Amino acid sequence: MERELRIDLLRRMLRIRAFESRLKDFYDYAGYFAVESAEEEAQSAAELLTCVSYEFSSRGMIGGAVHLSIGQEAVSVGVCANLGPGDAAFSSHRSHGHFLAKGGSMDAALAELMGRATGCSRGCGGSMHLFDPDIAFLGGNGIIGAQLTLALGPAFAAKYRGTRDVSVAFFGDGGANQGTFNEALNLATLWKLPVLFVCENNLYANSTPAAIALSEPDVAARAAGYGLPGVVADGQDVLAMYAAAKDAVDRARDGGGPTLLEAKTYRFEGHCGVAHGHQHPDECAAWKQRDPLVVHGERLAAEGLLSAAERGALEAEVHAELDAAVAFAISSPWPERVPGAGVSYAEERAR
Repeated sequence: MERELRIDLLRRMLRIRAFESRLKDFYDYAGYFAVESAEEEAQSAAELLTCVSYEFSSRGMIGGAVHLSIGQEAVSVGVCANLGPGDAAFSSHRSHGHFLAKGGSMDAALAELMGRATGCSRGCGGSMHLFDPDIAFLGGNGIIGAQLTLALGPAFAAKYRGTRDVSVAFFGDGGANQGTFNEALNLATLWKLPVLFVCENNLYANSTPAAIALSEPDVAARAAGYGLPGVVADGQDVLAMYAAAKDAVDRARDGGGPTLLEAKTYRFEGHCGVAHGHQHPDECAAWKQRDPLVVHGERLAAEGLLSAAERGALEAEVHAELDAAVAFAISSPWPERVPGAGVSYAEERAR
């Protein structure tokens, strides 16, 4: 692999890590994580049951929920580095990394999270619904497993039109237990569609351990039942992910049909929110010993491909891009009023 590509893989991972790390400055989940008295806890439980005024969302500059993929950057980058402008990508509720890895701009992503009109979804989608047809990123999705079947559409279109484009669906180990998983793999194999199903197995579906939710620890093993290849790759090693994805993408482009690629990875943050970290800190600390940025960065340095000064310049470039994105998003306007849809965002916030 050429030096330039290997350095670019690090740059892409640095962009995602910097972007998601900075998001912590804009979310405030104090209401959600606050310690309550027994009386308050009882009242909160009652409100939860009746959906009355229970505070789930951020009170910070960015409202709503946020799902970070810190620790999983090698998966999105390794896969998307094999994709071209015409290749479609679909994501889950944890979509920032996939969007940026596919070529999305920090400006458009951060403006979207802040609900601004300059966002990639015009400020109306938010964290779980990043969407940009210009780069063929066809959406994050808050419905678990829904992206699996959606990815069949562009794949069918590519086969019907005779192009060499492929489609990719990123999903988690929790999504592998949805019915859409079975439907998508079955139909994709029947029609030999050029699609890559990428399971980011981070060992937890929300807080449910994969050990008690998966009868077979390798999701990739299920591929045999549908007649397509099932491949397990090291999701903490961007070169391993790149190589595994390249084989699958090349196969799809050549008419060989779909592949199920399972990445063994780990998120370093909790399922949702930014305040408390992972629910299993000791396990998380062990996985951080194989942080994908550290693994790849140390390898580049050991092989003499990237000096400390060059690494510093790369990080400075990424942070300058991020600083500009923050300024862009904060200065961007709120969406205008939509006819028949009531007041605008700006009017609502001014109330």
